[in-house]
This record gives sequence, C-alpha cells and structure tokens, in this order.
Amino acid sequence: MDVDGDLVHGAALTAVGLDGATKPVGLLNVLTQAHSIRRLELPVHTMLPVVIRQLLLPVMFDALGVPRNRQEWGERFRRGRFSGQELERLAHYLGPERYGDRFRLFAAERPFAQVAGLKALSGETKSAAQLVPSVASGNNVPLFSALSEADELLLTPGDALLWLLHVHCWDTASIKTGAEGDPQAKNGKTTGNPIGPLGQLGIVVPVGETLYETLLLNTPVVPDGLAADDRPQWAWDERPASLGCKSPTSPAWSERPASGLLDLLTFQARRVRLFTCETEQGLRVNRVIVSAGDRLTRTPDYDPHTAWHHTAKPKKDQPHRRPRRHASGRAAWQGLSTLLAMALPKESDGPYTSQLLRQIGDLQSDQVLAGQYPLGVEISGLEYGNQSAVVENAIGDDLPLPVNALLAQDKWLREALLECVEQADLVARTLDGLNNDLRRASGGDPLPRDKGSRPSAQFLHSLDRTMRRLLVGLRTVDADDDELLERAQLAWEQTVWIAAGREADLLLAAAPPRAIMGRTVKNGDKEFVYRSGKAIGVFRKKLAEILERAAEERDTEAEEVAAA
Repeated sequence: MDVDGDLVHGAALTAVGLDGATKPVGLLNVLTQAHSIRRLELPVHTMLPVVIRQLLLPVMFDALGVPRNRQEWGERFRRGRFSGQELERLAHYLGPERYGDRFRLFAAERPFAQVAGLKALSGETKSAAQLVPSVASGNNVPLFSALSEADELLLTPGDALLWLLHVHCWDTASIKTGAEGDPQAKNGKTTGNPIGPLGQLGIVVPVGETLYETLLLNTPVVPDGLAADDRPQWAWDERPASLGCKSPTSPAWSERPASGLLDLLTFQARRVRLFTCETEQGLRVNRVIVSAGDRLTRTPDYDPHTAWHHTAKPKKDQPHRRPRRHASGRAAWQGLSTLLAMALPKESDGPYTSQLLRQIGDLQSDQVLAGQYPLGVEISGLEYGNQSAVVENAIGDDLPLPVNALLAQDKWLREALLECVEQADLVARTLDGLNNDLRRASGGDPLPRDKGSRPSAQFLHSLDRTMRRLLVGLRTVDADDDELLERAQLAWEQTVWIAAGREADLLLAAAPPRAIMGRTVKNGDKEFVYRSGKAIGVFRKKLAEILERAAEERDTEAEEVAAA
C-alpha cells in the first residue's frame, strides 16, 4: 500500500481463495474476483459485518443498484460472478473520475472514513489501542490483554482500516475526546455517547460458498430501488443541503435517523483521525483521535442484518419491533428459535428473524434458490459493561442452515429442528436439577442462578458437533421423506441420551457417600427427602419423557434381548 493508503489498488484486505491459499488484495480486486474468493481473512467475528456493511455492499449497491425483484436477484446469483458490464461499472465507480480518490486511508484532504485535520481540544492524541477493544485503553481493561495502555501498538495499514471501520460500528459508550470545531464538546470531552450502531443488534450474516454469493445473500430486494438522496459516507456532499445533516468530514455531529440503506450501512458513529509513523517494517498507524460522531435515533426496521423482538402492545412512543441481541454463552444453534421465526407475531410478543433470512426462504419458495443450497450463517455481537463503557464479552459463531427450514409456509423441517433444540434445553435443565438434588442430599444448597459452574454448560457444548452434522444432513431432506427425518431425530435423541447419561454419571461419582443416605429438608409444613438414588431415578424418568423416541427404542431393544 502506498503512502496515501490506496484502498482500491493496495493490499488492504486478505482473501482466502477456493483452494485455501491467502493473498493480499485491494478493494477493486476483492469485488471483481469475488467469484474466486471463498471468504476474507479477518481477525475477529465482529469484523465480517463491518467490512460487508461499511465497504463492500455499499460500493456494490451504489455502483450497480439493488435487485428490484426476486427474478433479478436470481439472475445475478445464478450467474455466479459479476458480468462484464458490471465489472466496468465497478471499475469506473472506484476510478479517479468518480470516488477512487476518496478511498485513501492517509489522504491529506479527505482520508477514508475520517476527518482531515481533526484535532483534540487538549492537543493530545491517544494510542492506536483505542481502536482495538481487546487491548487495554482508558477504562476498557480486558482481563487477558497482552498489552497495557503504556505499550505502543503499531497497526499495519490493512489492520488500521479494519479497526477504523470496527470503531464506527462497535465502539463503546465511553467518554470521547472533545474535538476542535465540535460545538457540543464541553470541558475537552463529549459525554452521553451511545455504543456503536451494531452494538445494539444481534448480527446475522448469511454466508455462501464464494464471496460473490455471500454478497448476493446479503443483498435485499428493494422494489423501489434506493432513494435518490441516500448516499454512502464517501459521497455525502451529493446529498441535498435541505436535509440539514452534519457532514461526516467535519468535527460536528448530529443525532438523526438514517436517510436510507446506504447511509445506514456506512453510518459514521465516530469522528476519527489516524496518525502514522515510519518503522523498519514500513508505514504504521500508532496514534489516533476518536471523537463523538453521529447518533442514530433508532434502528430502522429495514436493517437487513439483525433479528427482532416483536412487542404486540408497546409502551407509548415505543416501536413494535426492537433489535434482538444474542445471548452470551450460547452456541448459534441454541438460538435457532429466533433464526427460524419466519412469521411475525401479531397478537403476542416474540422473536422475528432477520430480513435476509426471510428473503432467502422466499427465494427458495419461488425456486430461485435451490433447497439443497449449502447456506451458512454467522452471528456476532458484543456485550458491554460498566454503563456500556467497556467491552465485557465478544459473541461469535457460525453454523450450517438448511434452506428448507426457512420456508414460510412449510413448517415440517423447522418444527423438527426446533424440537431438537428444545430437547437439548430441557435435558440441560434436568441435569442442573440433578446436580442441585445431589447437593441437597450431600448437605449443601442448590447453586445460585448466577453463580457456579453448571453441568448443563458442558453437556450443551458436547452436543455442538452433533447438531452441526444434523443441520448439514438435513439440507438434503425432502418434505415427503418422513422416514429419513424420523431416523435423523432418533439418532439425535440417542446422542443426547448418551451425553446426558455421561454427565449424570460424573455428577453421581462426585457426590460424597453421605448422599446415599441423604437428608430430609423441611419447607414450611412439608418435608422433602433427598437421596442420590432417588435423584438419579427422577432424572432418568424425566429423560425418558423428553426423549421419547430414544426411550422407546431402548425399551424395544431390551424386550428383544429378554426374548432371546
């Protein structure tokens, strides 16, 4: 990458080819070679939606437009690559005659996604660690950070680009540096900052077999096309002045709604300036200013990358739908009830899946997308703590997803998958109940809800690989193949039974000898007897009730053995 940090032709990104080999590529080559790229090599899960939303999709949408119907979407997808005419339009869009000069990371006049000449009221700059949430900086002090705030962090131009976009999307709500020219800065700082726009969402990104397919799977069908005054951040000067919004190239900012999809995807939630230094390894980013940026008044309901929670009777001035965040400590498959919630709840509260997953189901229903297509889904999110001023946990996972499970009308496969997830959850709770009963029988108390290591966590983790195999296997099942689906569910239940039995045996072996005799616990006028034998008996009874197919199969095998 040259001294200006040319993102169009420089090696700003790292691509993984279909053969698994990695290579550095610029923005133009990422798009034009998207059909031969499997994915981008990115440091963390939360980076995928950042690059897709802030860079790739808005360039593609603004240069080529969005599909206006499913047939047009299908034509693009079946082609498997950009056409010759589309390649010319992309090259023109990223060329010097259009916006090419605005994709320079270190340009003096208009650096990409930054404010040229941005200065802090204090005259100070901060370590580049302020861009990276896993590195200690200010109040954000991760437990296992290899660097302290006193250490110098040197970012390559490519890494600096990724973390620059990341801070626009995921930054904490901590106090920001007051900038010269920001009339709302007081005493050298800006308070009341919200977290980045993506921090309020439960991000869901459909993934295809190539980067080109991934881009199309993340492309919504917009019958009316993009609004004329909807512009990405690098073309902000083309917006009508009557809209009255602050330019992202100035230190001033405003609280405002997104004007459209392009504005939403490239929303500049911070005002940033990168500072560079020369090292033996080349140009590096070592210092930064991160100031307050635009504040999104509300996540619009056309945001394509989040699941939703629908409230039938919201409070006054509250929307019916709010973004639904992912829960920490849960694998992606444990959230299938949200990912597969295809019907909008009308009379009750409940989850509602993302726009893109609903669209994929509609495309399959119209036979635009094959039912056996190997769809993947990546989820990501951040958990914030201490008034959202620090990052406490990162959420990231991926899983295969049968396209047939996304059909709005046919519920057969969706119901089967949700039954499997519910069974795992019920058995996990039963294991925790067994653990509490054994603790009581041993003379102790049950684990508090928010404390202690629970057997359910290890149990659910042990099912992860099995669930992923099940999801891959069910990609090929047809609606009329009841026998195959029943065999798959039986195999699942048998695996769950074995895994639960293994965890139960470990709990029983760890219980002290006095748990055999047990003890009696009084609760008001009632007495409850807790013994290890009784506890394991209750557990096995509940297990058989939850896993009926596996229990019936075991009974049949026992009868056959007895008869022999």
